[in-house]
Amino acid sequence: MQPSARSTNPEQPVNVVTMPTPEKSASPSRFSDSKNFINRELSWLEFNRRVLEEAQDPTQPLLERVKFLGIVSSNLDEFFEIRVAGIKQQIESETSNVGPDGMSPTETFNAIQRTTREMVATQYALWNNELVPELAKNGIRIHDVTKLDGKRAAWARQYFQKEVFPMLTPLAVDASHPFPQLLNKSHNLLLRARTSPESEPLHAIVQVPRVVPRLIAMPRDKGDDEPWDYIYLASLIKHHIAELFSGLILDGVHAFRVTRNSDLYIDEEEADNLLRSIEQELRRSSRGNAVRLEVEADCPKDFEGLLLEFFDLAETDLFKLDGPLSMTHLSPLVANDAFAKWKDRPFQPARDPALPQHADIFEVMRKQDVLLHQPYESFDPVVELIESAAQDPQVLAIKITLYRTSGDSPIIEALIHAANAGKQVTALVELRARFDEAANIQWARQLEEAGAHVVYGVVGLKTHCKALLIVRRDTDRLRHYVHLSTGNYHPRTARIYTDFSLFTTARELTDEVAIVFNTLTGLAAYPGLKKLMVAPFDLSQRVIALIERERDHALAGKPARLIAKLNSLVDPHIIEKLYEASCAGVKIDLIVRGICCLRPKMPGLSENIRVISIVGRFLEHSRIYYFENVGKPDLFLASADWMPRNFRRRVEIAFPIDDAALREEIINDILPRFLTDYGKARELQGDGSYVRLKPEEGTPRSQVQLHFRERSRRQTKKIAEAERAARNNLIPIETAPKKHS
Repeated sequence: MQPSARSTNPEQPVNVVTMPTPEKSASPSRFSDSKNFINRELSWLEFNRRVLEEAQDPTQPLLERVKFLGIVSSNLDEFFEIRVAGIKQQIESETSNVGPDGMSPTETFNAIQRTTREMVATQYALWNNELVPELAKNGIRIHDVTKLDGKRAAWARQYFQKEVFPMLTPLAVDASHPFPQLLNKSHNLLLRARTSPESEPLHAIVQVPRVVPRLIAMPRDKGDDEPWDYIYLASLIKHHIAELFSGLILDGVHAFRVTRNSDLYIDEEEADNLLRSIEQELRRSSRGNAVRLEVEADCPKDFEGLLLEFFDLAETDLFKLDGPLSMTHLSPLVANDAFAKWKDRPFQPARDPALPQHADIFEVMRKQDVLLHQPYESFDPVVELIESAAQDPQVLAIKITLYRTSGDSPIIEALIHAANAGKQVTALVELRARFDEAANIQWARQLEEAGAHVVYGVVGLKTHCKALLIVRRDTDRLRHYVHLSTGNYHPRTARIYTDFSLFTTARELTDEVAIVFNTLTGLAAYPGLKKLMVAPFDLSQRVIALIERERDHALAGKPARLIAKLNSLVDPHIIEKLYEASCAGVKIDLIVRGICCLRPKMPGLSENIRVISIVGRFLEHSRIYYFENVGKPDLFLASADWMPRNFRRRVEIAFPIDDAALREEIINDILPRFLTDYGKARELQGDGSYVRLKPEEGTPRSQVQLHFRERSRRQTKKIAEAERAARNNLIPIETAPKKHS
């Protein structure tokens, strides 16, 4: 594969890579039959159902249940913005394309509608019948504005007058005022009024301001026992909306919310300025075609008809909701620090013993590889490594891939500092990281202004790998210090996503990381590597070869085992190879958090394949590939799921774990913990449904995330005790190697 001219200037075209051709069998096999595949979209909805089950779980702390209810809504928003929007486009274009599962776009859309409506009905029934009463029982009350007593009603009216009314703008809808271009996921009110009882109706839109909390906390009298009272912002506006329309007779007002197509359409080869094109597309996508309309449960038919006509939608796109128009509006409850007793126990990640505070991180890396398991171990050493590199006069160059990071990231600040100090700083920035495009544009410009080389990816590909390369002049030679990860350089998500971070100076591996950077930013063809597997160049082919090797071992009567931990399993060719290996006798365990299109436990097809999904407090994000290889296992951590987009439309890296102690930790401790989770794991059935794992009698009801949280707490306590002893001059604090259970 030959990349064309690179570009660090967004005014110029970016790299071009010849796209790999998907592998095809010489002829269709029995493994490729459509009945062997679960529909991708329906599998995703099953994942969201598992999230909803967390909200339904009465053993969860009350506000954690509310949090999961909000996650369900947020997930559905993105699903409609991207996946449903794409399916609707296929239907409108009358495409006859079907997926590996054999379902047409229309069949898929109809199945989505059935499943989604059932899920939303369950979600709102849970809120109204269980969670609202339970919140009230614990002193957290959500009031109907129309039923507030005198004192509270007076406060609500005053709040409306001072904090809300000045921001409201009535937008007339008539022959001279077309229906306004309302933003994606905006919350609005449609009002009908008349100048007299006999006059023709007038219509107007009032947008609910985004800068005011959607759930407003009312003032409390002093005293910890005083209840917390809340009102919905939209209901407050609705109740007082007549003040915007003096002289008119109100004839109805109802809240609605519109979801729009938010996928970006960028023809990179035609875009002379990728950065500017994405900025323009972001503005367009906030007003893309409507794909879903949500209205209040009591919204009358004539209002529904007007809105559907305005947005060019059908009744199948309408959802009537008995409660807040989005459960994400409940976030003020989850964010309130006063409600700690109704939340999960606070958790603070431990420091890895190999990287204590104030240690010389470069010296530690020269002595040993270090593996962090986030969020159980702190992400701080990653930030400290970059900050140390920025300040160290011996560091000559820093190269990093940036897919997502926070807007106020200390990593960006450190890179800017390094560039200002004259170091060679190169950042491969992925402008198209979905829903982070605007933030990425902002800090990419900051890096450029500081003098860093910013490379805006490769044409046709997303740069999704997570890699950091530091070039340092040590006393003996120039040395590469490398960090590779399954997760992003994002300090906030590092506290809620499970990921692995490898720190290494192993020469063969770090040299290959340098080659990957040069391939992506320069003119060199990908040379093929021994240690790293890199998409779109060879990751798919090499994973298939490893699966086939396990198959061949099984056919030869040798032990054969495969374990993969992924976010999603979609790629049909990989699935067919897994079926083939299963039929040969390979024992296969798959830990797939989200979408899984493979059908396990099917006679004569996948009897040796087990698939579990773990949904818990943290989002399972790490990817692990394990191939037993007759007692000489290959073990990789990766940025890539087993999906066509990861194999062929993204730059991804799978990296080996060669250090014996770290390999032992993952193979003999971490992976078995996932496979024996009987608290949060569900097992995929052949029909696409999931059931909770039940331990055999006498087996403890273990939870992998809880296990590692408790281990982390013990580690934090141990470190604190050692520090106290050191301060009392009892024992010295040493930089100890990582301990493995």
